[in-house]
Amino acid sequence: MLSKAQIKYIQSLQHKKYRQKFGQFVAEGDKIVQELLQATRYVKAVYATREWLLDHRMLAEKATGVDVLEVAPVELKQLSSLSTPNQALALVQIPAPEAPVLDGAVSLALETIQDPGNLGTIIRIADWFGVRQIICSPDCADAYNAKTIQATMGSFMRVPVIVHTIPELLERNRHIPAYAATLHGDNIIKIKTIREGIILIGNESRGLSEEVLKLSSHHITIPRIGQAESLNAAIATGIICGRLLI
Repeated sequence: MLSKAQIKYIQSLQHKKYRQKFGQFVAEGDKIVQELLQATRYVKAVYATREWLLDHRMLAEKATGVDVLEVAPVELKQLSSLSTPNQALALVQIPAPEAPVLDGAVSLALETIQDPGNLGTIIRIADWFGVRQIICSPDCADAYNAKTIQATMGSFMRVPVIVHTIPELLERNRHIPAYAATLHGDNIIKIKTIREGIILIGNESRGLSEEVLKLSSHHITIPRIGQAESLNAAIATGIICGRLLI
């Protein structure tokens, strides 16, 4: 049985300021917790129902250095940020910040992406297409928000997310091609596959800032056939990556 202090601590990690203060976050879901136990690198503890632990007994036993604790469904509901909790939840250490490395690879840079679900889906897309890293502006949704983590489906373990001011990033790396996604740019169908560059995706409603657009070497667009005003940021990212990286 968990103590009140343990429950209060895990609940506090639903808030960004406490995730930053303690350097930890919560990951929920059967598939995600299984992947974390296989990696074990950043996992501190797993809280799961008896049923889940019996189903994954061998995996839990092999997870050296991880506290694996049985909790009652009612306790798991207290710990979860979801309306319908999963059977397992992991307490994970936030990786140490990394510096962006842009040479010789394709990176994604996101400016003011507000929706955690969009951010999580973009992380998953980056993982699918082998994108090295994602750079987020400081005002993006938190990469360790529970909804973000859920939407990545485990890809957060393979694609580092680095917080960095986007204009400064572009200023310091003018030798790297920067492809800004806009509604009025060069048709992506006519652009050759890229092996080095920064793909820039902007805010869901406003797009990229004028400052970022001015610093970008290429403006690109997905050709529109119908009457929709715009595309979801994550969907646009998937289409652009599918065209420019394959």
